[in-house]
Amino acid sequence: MKALLKSLKVVDKQSQWHLQTVDILIKDGVIQKIAKNIKAEGVKSYDFKSCSVSPGFVDMNCSLTEPGFEHRDDLISTLNTASAGGFTDVLLFPTSNPTIQSKTDVEYILNKTSKHTVNAHCVGALTQNREGKEMTEMYDMKSSGAIAFSDSKKSVQDAGVMSRAMLYAKGINSFVINFPEDKNIAGKSRINEGVMSTLLGMKGNPSLAEELMVSRDLFLAEYQEAKIHLTNISSARSVELIKAAKKRGVNVTADVSIKHLCYDETVLEGFDSNFKLHPPLRTAYDIKALRQGVKDGTIDAISTSHKAIEKEHKEVEFEVADEGMISLQTLLSEALSISAKNLEWSDIVESLTSKPRSILGLDSKAVDVNQPASLCIYNESEVWEYNDKSNKSKSQNSNLYGQTLKGKVKAIINNNQLTTI
Repeated sequence: MKALLKSLKVVDKQSQWHLQTVDILIKDGVIQKIAKNIKAEGVKSYDFKSCSVSPGFVDMNCSLTEPGFEHRDDLISTLNTASAGGFTDVLLFPTSNPTIQSKTDVEYILNKTSKHTVNAHCVGALTQNREGKEMTEMYDMKSSGAIAFSDSKKSVQDAGVMSRAMLYAKGINSFVINFPEDKNIAGKSRINEGVMSTLLGMKGNPSLAEELMVSRDLFLAEYQEAKIHLTNISSARSVELIKAAKKRGVNVTADVSIKHLCYDETVLEGFDSNFKLHPPLRTAYDIKALRQGVKDGTIDAISTSHKAIEKEHKEVEFEVADEGMISLQTLLSEALSISAKNLEWSDIVESLTSKPRSILGLDSKAVDVNQPASLCIYNESEVWEYNDKSNKSKSQNSNLYGQTLKGKVKAIINNNQLTTI
């Protein structure tokens, strides 16, 4: 691939061109030249006036729906949705049926997605059938390309199993990702315990359920001197615990979903089942702490927590609706909306690019000369309609569906391919 990208504002703290408007010349998948005005013959030119360019976004939490739930999304439609959202790398969690728990399972995922513009990274199940009892063959999956291990939102409740899993993962140069929730405290509720749960007459899920397991995992990681990544952090107290652990040298990283940075529990007053999330949306106080956590580096990454669900399981009473929301395609618009408040856009970009790459042990992809071209090009001001025509997912379970959004991805470049949106 040969391409000349014109008039792009660079947003990348790693780059010497950060916040400058430049032209970028790409040949054979590598950035050959960056300058204020490049002229090149025999190269297709793309005018991206009024657009910005960052390294391709990396999603740290996306639910896998193939095999078993292809009617919600299959592997290719998931990656197409990620592409439209500006992502060049997506972490796929073992939420399929059957789950991803063998080398054959991992190879199936990676082989089927190998030619796509977006890189799929496979997370293998931590325990057999994600039941939290017996560990999987992690070494075999790691040898076949699994990047980490997790039981996704079926949190491992047994501390002994988790401790041994951390130690084993450390031994094979990998790590565990855990969704922190004590099921005995959380119960089956999917709404935060507090004012709104009382007002709506629903049993609440207290932030204590998350915080107890955050504490447990931090102590285990410290004891085993192992790496732990905590996904979908949602409470202010969790941010405090992680910050303190980092100060004393615990090898911990964490991510927060874009939805938990944008919305608090008050949106549930309308009983919109799209807002039935796991963990539940918490309070305005929690949002403030989560945003500050991103700002000061306590929280390393922003994820989508993307989960496709068919209408039949969403357009029902709130109590019986499935939890989860699609977010890959709309993250840019939502992230831009919070950057206008108390988060710098460059800090948000860092939490979507270089920081998650570091967590996953992926090579750096800066917007700089001689770097592989792994780029997201977007217009921060352009508006677009999120509807049946523009939606790339097979599902529509989003609170933003049918709305006009600000912030449009124009193209991604990765794996020596350019995909315009």
